[in-house]
Amino acid sequence: MRIQRELPGATIAMFSTLKYVNAPNFAPFRAQWQARYLGGFVVHSRAFDGLKGDFPIGFLVWDTAKAMPLQEIRTTVLDKDGTAIGEKCFVPEPDRAPLSKWIVRPRSNQQDALPLKNALTPTTSTKDVRGDKWADGAIGSMICFGNDLQHAATGTALLSSGYGNAGAFFVTPDNLEKAAIIFAVRRLIKPTWLNDRDQFLQPSVKLTPAFKSDCLIWMLFNGSNLSAGADGLEWNGRTWSLVNHFIPFSEDEVGASGRFESDFMVGYLRRLKLSKDAKAVMDAGRALWTRYHATRFEKKIRDEFARRSA
Repeated sequence: MRIQRELPGATIAMFSTLKYVNAPNFAPFRAQWQARYLGGFVVHSRAFDGLKGDFPIGFLVWDTAKAMPLQEIRTTVLDKDGTAIGEKCFVPEPDRAPLSKWIVRPRSNQQDALPLKNALTPTTSTKDVRGDKWADGAIGSMICFGNDLQHAATGTALLSSGYGNAGAFFVTPDNLEKAAIIFAVRRLIKPTWLNDRDQFLQPSVKLTPAFKSDCLIWMLFNGSNLSAGADGLEWNGRTWSLVNHFIPFSEDEVGASGRFESDFMVGYLRRLKLSKDAKAVMDAGRALWTRYHATRFEKKIRDEFARRSA
């Protein structure tokens, strides 16, 4: 901004990440930055020694003599040898709201909850612990930090209690539909170094019932669904239990020898009309669950699982 003020009309070549182009936190900068984009290219961050992570580095040229609001920019993509391998458009944060703000996050109540750091492990943090109080009607929580693909792979997961850090919200019957959509959208797109800073946006069209139910089924069988039932978890001087409300089958369907502590998801799915693909996933999942409950695992396998879960 000093260059704009002190060297008006200068042509600037900027070498940096692309955050100033499309990251939400740089919206105030973009409101003041008035320069015409002349062109540029991006390369993988690993083309430079000492940089960690996978993200684009941009070499962009701007003409400050032409006052223009920052709009979509098109860049040439170069490999590490400097060979052009494609193009990439970067779009400033549009008027549409980010996906991360689509859900009104339920407020916590006074009921104690077990703050987790993964499926079965309570948080080890001692400062600024989150997720230690339930929300009304909550059936679990969803980790959802960041609004770009950089955070989507490691910052999206479903838990059976609160999450011990910032960046999560409680899942309730009222917001489950949106939670499943957010989960699926964030996990379906594979993060790459080139789309690292791309932002997720709220839907711009009405979503079909089939799309909504497909997202729910996809979430239930995805590897980032870390919901689980467990007893005997220790945290903060107390013993805790987890109830898994995301089991999509009844005991009779899969031949379980014991009772599941929750049939919430079975009842929820009963009210939905599933697509052909969703039914196929359910059938495949039912077969796996049935095989699991029909298997008698050796004691050493059970002990090993218990040890790893402790």
